[in-house]
Amino acid sequence: MADRARDRTATLNQLLLAAVVFALGTFVALGRFPGDAMLFFAGVVVIIVTTGATLIVPWNRLPYGWVAVVPAVDFLAITAMQLAAPDSALGLLWIFPTTWLAGAFGLLGLCGVAAGILGAVALLTSVTGAEPAYRTFLLPLVLLAVAVTSHLGTRRAEAQRTLLAKQSQLLRSVLARTRRQEQVVLEVLDAVDFGVVRLDAAGRAAVTNDAHGRLQGLDVGDAGVRAFRDDAVTPLPADELPIERVRRGESFDDQVVWFGSDSSSRRALTITARRLADSDGADAGAVVVSRDVTAELNALRARDELVASVSHELRTPLTSILGYLDLAIEDPDLPEPVRANLDIAERNAERLLRIVAEILAASSSSPSAVEASLAPQRLDAQDLARAAAEAALPRAATRAITIDTTGLELAPVWADPLRLRQVIDNLVSNAIDYNRDGGTVFVGTTTDGTSSWILVRDTGIGISESDRSRLFHRYYKAGAARRAGTGLGLAIARDIVRAHGGEIALRSTPGAGSTFIVKLPAMTAEGSTA
Repeated sequence: MADRARDRTATLNQLLLAAVVFALGTFVALGRFPGDAMLFFAGVVVIIVTTGATLIVPWNRLPYGWVAVVPAVDFLAITAMQLAAPDSALGLLWIFPTTWLAGAFGLLGLCGVAAGILGAVALLTSVTGAEPAYRTFLLPLVLLAVAVTSHLGTRRAEAQRTLLAKQSQLLRSVLARTRRQEQVVLEVLDAVDFGVVRLDAAGRAAVTNDAHGRLQGLDVGDAGVRAFRDDAVTPLPADELPIERVRRGESFDDQVVWFGSDSSSRRALTITARRLADSDGADAGAVVVSRDVTAELNALRARDELVASVSHELRTPLTSILGYLDLAIEDPDLPEPVRANLDIAERNAERLLRIVAEILAASSSSPSAVEASLAPQRLDAQDLARAAAEAALPRAATRAITIDTTGLELAPVWADPLRLRQVIDNLVSNAIDYNRDGGTVFVGTTTDGTSSWILVRDTGIGISESDRSRLFHRYYKAGAARRAGTGLGLAIARDIVRAHGGEIALRSTPGAGSTFIVKLPAMTAEGSTA
């Protein structure tokens, strides 16, 4: 590429000089020339012939120094033209070869230009015999200044080209490395079995992996596929589809959505969305991860059905056992040692019956099942919380735990009193179980007119971060102690609260205690929900 540039530079420089000389020759031929016309036209012919040779000679195939012959010949030809008319300004044509030599051939070319100019001036002075004057040195000084400027400008341009070449090489290296990293990331994404979609700030898909393509029939944004809530029955509104929530700027974890019109082939995806930010903190889109959990949810449903079936079969014999135990205990002739043993058997049978009841409730506690069993009415959550606290006092007293109800305030709600009392009883019971001996349980209620809150806080052992994410899962029991219980209470409580249109939240610090907050729609003074 450098050779082609040399060939092109020689041609352009020589053509420019030849055009100027040709124009001067035309003016001289048409007018009267105050000097030696033969010597002048000899210089013109030399320049024209040199130009023709420049166009023919393949300079890119010759050693670099040979191209300097062209400006050198031009310099001599211009000198001859200046000798033809010493008082003319034809010496200005030296600018063409001097700038070429000084710019293209470095310091050596600059020195050659200086020597040539001094030699030409000396020659002209000796031929004409004129006394040296300021006019004698003005043109050489101007030519030297132009030559130095050309030399410095060329060096600066070369330095900039070198810098740009290095930067270009660095950018190519960075681009190649970035492409390799992108390829590695895409290969890793294509190897996983869950779908990954990268959405830009406008909500358009920028990156997808193979797994997302395999799940395309269940696409989180495909309007042609019917979507259902996590119960696989309730249709999911279009504005609640995961992709629509992401486009509105939301982030969420593990939203379960069932896709498919046919219930027999319906499949479930658990979907998580995370927002992204650019270097300035502005929204840069989101990453949506989807995973097929159909087999897992079907297995859980089969387990619940099996547990419900077994539990249902256990209730009848347990009820019969309790009935006969009551009859035996009421016998006046029963010896006291036997009565004490039967009392123990009855308490354990009642506890077993409660466990069976909890398992049955959990197996049928989908939102639709809970909603169907509700009998809501206008009530004050303050009264239910106070009754639950009073009922738990004997149990708390055995461990010197204080139940503080000073935070109870008016909190109107539209709820089923039995099911809401079940929620509060469960929260208070857990606050006692996971508290320290001599600790405190705070129970409070309040409202802002739009929502009402029920708060239960303890001073116990707290709940770890790893336990918090699974605390409301069925059959899960938190804490290292793994106290007695089925692990169903909080899962049932959450389903009941959600069936009332509310939500239950947890705040906990390991070693400092936990706070459960139940939020429900408030009841207005006119008897309607706010």
